[in-house]
Amino acid sequence: MAPYESDRTAGAEGLPDEADDVRAGRRKAARYVVPVAVVGVAAATIGLVPALADSGDPSLPKITAEQLIEKIAKSDVQQLSGTVKVSTDLGLPSLGGLESGMLSGVTKGSGGSSADPQSKLMELASGTHTVRVAADGPDKAKVSVLENAAEYSIIHNGNDVWAYDSKSNEVYHSTAPAAEKGQEKAPKDVPTTPKQLADEALKSVDDTTSVTVDGTAQVAGRDAYKLLIKPKQSGSTVGAITVAVDAKTGVPLKFTLVPTSGGAAVVDAGFTQVAFAKPAASTFDFTPPKGAKVTEGKDSKGSKDLKDSKDFKGSKDSKAPESAPSRGDLGKGLDGLKTVGKGWSTIAEFDTGGQGMPSGSSSQGGNVSGFLNSLGDHVKGKFGSGTVFSTRLVNALITDDGKVYAGAVTKDALVKAANAAH
Repeated sequence: MAPYESDRTAGAEGLPDEADDVRAGRRKAARYVVPVAVVGVAAATIGLVPALADSGDPSLPKITAEQLIEKIAKSDVQQLSGTVKVSTDLGLPSLGGLESGMLSGVTKGSGGSSADPQSKLMELASGTHTVRVAADGPDKAKVSVLENAAEYSIIHNGNDVWAYDSKSNEVYHSTAPAAEKGQEKAPKDVPTTPKQLADEALKSVDDTTSVTVDGTAQVAGRDAYKLLIKPKQSGSTVGAITVAVDAKTGVPLKFTLVPTSGGAAVVDAGFTQVAFAKPAASTFDFTPPKGAKVTEGKDSKGSKDLKDSKDFKGSKDSKAPESAPSRGDLGKGLDGLKTVGKGWSTIAEFDTGGQGMPSGSSSQGGNVSGFLNSLGDHVKGKFGSGTVFSTRLVNALITDDGKVYAGAVTKDALVKAANAAH
């Protein structure tokens, strides 16, 4: 057995108490929110700082998986600043100008502002990005994404949340959602920091999961333990998740997800520089630049071109934007959304109410249907026939009668689920 490997596995047979401990620790870890958990964004960048992850193998005291999860849960870091390198490789097909046009349409279609954070989240789909983060308690945080000769920033300061796109000179403003009693404020957007990603992974820790401590590493010059999370079930596209946890503070410093298919990581996010000191108060100050177009919340009607930033008087009366859809909202408007399976092999099943993929005849889409079908694999079964659209992590089967089966599972698992439903 490896010197740092836990002698227990979450949900292992004959160890019910230990499994309960892991689940309890996981719940605590999932509830804790590091203040850097601001709306996450990313964009193509230059000048990447070389990652220091796994550059050493420090000698640290032995620790079990349960103890390490508890260490994450008890982490109380409120102040930090640093640089995070985020790489995402979902294996999406390159669509060239079409892909750019689609992203541009989403950006302009969400409130009409290129600075809208929910639009910027689309840019996480692929590529390598550098994000600078800073935090001072639950009410002050800043995330900046570096671009070619430009920068996109989100600043949360007290009741105000500002987003600024220097390339278009556009500003998006809203008020921070009121915190529930006894809880910190936290957005519900796509996670991008190692802490956010780790929390999402820990929510999946149950009896379908193996959790061990897999040695040590150095990340951004700091000693860390490596928490290894692996599905026990077959059929999942998730091979393993590794979370490098700061040995001193318990803060996740690096998150890596590798697929069962092998190759490069699907998601690799880690600090390349980090400091746990109080950032300067001016870090969280923001005033719309002269001439900037400011959009309030979700209502583009309230926007105007500012001739002088001092003329802006909208923050007092601004209203919070509609929240991004949660997992539970994704099925609204769909017929009979349900899930089959459990744990890492869970598959979402719903009926679009349509006719599935067009066959390719001129009356059903012609060249468009042929293009769409070229991106997927045609399959047959008890359900009839359909097309599987694949990435390195998430796959979806659309049958010819309009049924959809999707999840972080293999193509064979989707076909099996569709056969079982018929």
